[in-house]
Amino acid sequence: MQNPTRGGMIPIVGILVAGGLLVGCGKKEQARATPEVAVVALQPERVAITFELPGRTSAFLVAEVHPQVNGIIQKRLFTEGSDVKEGEALYQIDPRPYQAAYDSAAAALARGEANLPAIRKRAERFKALAADNAVGQQDYDDATAALKQAEAEVQALKAGAESARINLGYTRIVAPISGRIGKSNVTPGALATAYQGPAFTTIQQLDQVYVDSPQSSATLLGIQRNLAAKRIKGGTPEQAKVKLLLEDGTPYPQTGILKFSDVTVDSSTGSQILRMVFPNPNHTLLPGMYVRAIVEEGVAEQAILVPQQGVSRDPKGNAIALVVDGSDKVEQRTLKVDRAIGSKWLVTEGLRAGDRVILEGLQKVRPGVAVKVVPFGAKPAPAAAK
Repeated sequence: MQNPTRGGMIPIVGILVAGGLLVGCGKKEQARATPEVAVVALQPERVAITFELPGRTSAFLVAEVHPQVNGIIQKRLFTEGSDVKEGEALYQIDPRPYQAAYDSAAAALARGEANLPAIRKRAERFKALAADNAVGQQDYDDATAALKQAEAEVQALKAGAESARINLGYTRIVAPISGRIGKSNVTPGALATAYQGPAFTTIQQLDQVYVDSPQSSATLLGIQRNLAAKRIKGGTPEQAKVKLLLEDGTPYPQTGILKFSDVTVDSSTGSQILRMVFPNPNHTLLPGMYVRAIVEEGVAEQAILVPQQGVSRDPKGNAIALVVDGSDKVEQRTLKVDRAIGSKWLVTEGLRAGDRVILEGLQKVRPGVAVKVVPFGAKPAPAAAK
């Protein structure tokens, strides 16, 4: 008599074995399936090469106003924070002592000039008499010496009068340049001391402004190498155009130019100072403002740009990308990346025009694996009806 339990187990075991074989075959088929990746074919592009630097604004011209004579300040003749013109009166120092000194010097000069004609005529008469031996040679020499002395005294009196006139003019303190004047550090009634240390006020010319920005010397060397290798063109760094972003991120409407880079590298920071000049017709830029300068190095005519999602880093920190070769197999490339431009990397070495860089499906592949290639961004094929 057969065991019913044993007889019932045989079909069940057979079913399980058959099911296991089917599952194993399915896994093998799945393993043998070619992974699908989305790629982008690189094409050279024409791009502007720029770099961004932080900076501070400063006035195009700055003049501190100092007194040049001593005296009591009588008046302040300007409004603080207003625009002044070159030569416009700013302060008035009590002119009376200097007026008196000038009048005295002018009178002394007039007296000396009044005596000079008589002395000159006497010397001329003695010259004629000496020619006829009517007077002694000593008398003639004395008359000539007296004339020269009188002429020298007149010249000295003229210099004294001119000095007194200049000092009198200095009692009226005028603006040395045109620009925006700041606050006054003195008031009427204060004592002015010639060439004193603290300035009365400061004038800054703001129709143009400087933007000074530090830049690493290594970056400047890289720019020069790129220009020499003709990877970019558009002049030299010293002729580059510059755009400006204000502290709140607003673009400044005026375009500036890069004037020069400092000839000295700061040993503590390894940077040089770049000086840029910007028009400032509306006085939007004020001295001391923080801004960001976007400097145009030039134009790369055949730039290779790779979307950032297609570039990763190896354990050593080197930039790498996976590309599909002509046999539809994955190949790893080590890249040299210059900078980010928008959402892409500017690649200088490791890729060339026509390379197919994998952007999607990176986790499913490794170098040497055959793949199925689809264009990046293509719509997936509709699923087959069941």
